[in-house]
Amino acid sequence: MIAVKAGADPALSADAARPPRAARPEAKEHRMATLAAAARPRYAVPVRWLHWLGFILVALAYLFIELKGYVPKGTPLREALKQYHFWAGLGVLLLLLPRVWARARHGTPPITPTPAGWMELLGRLTHLALYLFLLVQPLLGLVVLQLDGGSVNFPGGLALPSFLAAPNHELAHDFEEIHETLGEIFYWVIGLHIAAALWHHFVSRDDTLKRML
Repeated sequence: MIAVKAGADPALSADAARPPRAARPEAKEHRMATLAAAARPRYAVPVRWLHWLGFILVALAYLFIELKGYVPKGTPLREALKQYHFWAGLGVLLLLLPRVWARARHGTPPITPTPAGWMELLGRLTHLALYLFLLVQPLLGLVVLQLDGGSVNFPGGLALPSFLAAPNHELAHDFEEIHETLGEIFYWVIGLHIAAALWHHFVSRDDTLKRML
């Protein structure tokens, strides 16, 4: 029983006591979808920054070594491009440990909607191959450099020290061939990684790529 004060309109009092009308189903679904999109997980900020910085360094390492092939031997520009290639490779190597730590510290957000099992497996294998490449390829470059008697020179007259008593040019050539072959193979692995990200974004329409943006 609803008590009505004297002088009050009974119809208005009844309306005030009536529970609010439920929102239309369309509006409710739109609101829920908006909230879900806003809450969609992404990688932590350190993971994203380290990923894109590593991507830039790998791209620069490839760019400098490719440009070096078009410059005449013995020229200062060719030597500069070689040094830039070394710097980029060292940067890739130095970033590897922070990248692994950040991934372990912050975890990996789930993909929404969940992809097929074989796609997840392929993604894990590709990531494993990429991380091995980020470790092995710069180390091979350093081995070649040490065996060949070369050095990495930094601004201010600093240089990476040599750890060998004498160079071994023949062995350096053998390791350089491995280094170059691995670099060519990973053109395709990196291309597969990029193609997979674009496939997820434009065809599967999940948030694989958005997690890293």
